[in-house]
Amino acid sequence: MYLWIKALHLVAVVTWFAALFYLPRLYVYHAMARDRGEQQAIDYFTVMERKLYRGIMTPSMIAVLLLGGALLVLNPGWLTQGWIHAKLLLVLLLVGYHHLCLRYLKQLAAGGCTRSHRFFRVFNELPVLALLAIVLLATLKPF
Repeated sequence: MYLWIKALHLVAVVTWFAALFYLPRLYVYHAMARDRGEQQAIDYFTVMERKLYRGIMTPSMIAVLLLGGALLVLNPGWLTQGWIHAKLLLVLLLVGYHHLCLRYLKQLAAGGCTRSHRFFRVFNELPVLALLAIVLLATLKPF
């Protein structure tokens, strides 16, 4: 059973990160369309963003958390190791990032977001750093 949970956890992680990478990229295009006054494009991005967040990103995050929790239940000894604490902190920060994406989604949909496309380009890179650190921690278990 452990290997099935681990495999499904990895699939959920891949899916969640795909959405974490793609949604802020949509915000880049949305902000550019907003700056050019392209209402049809704005409406299109608003729908895409909402569907991605609700239909893929949030269910994937929930699966990551539940399956990761199951892995911790099956391996309680991990909780005595420093690498898992660092990894869990990064996951907690990603959950915060996930919810910050919702905040921007709502602001963009309401036309009240003043963030630039350049801001969203930088914002889009943050999950890459978390992914790198999480993979290294889970693979190397350095401490």
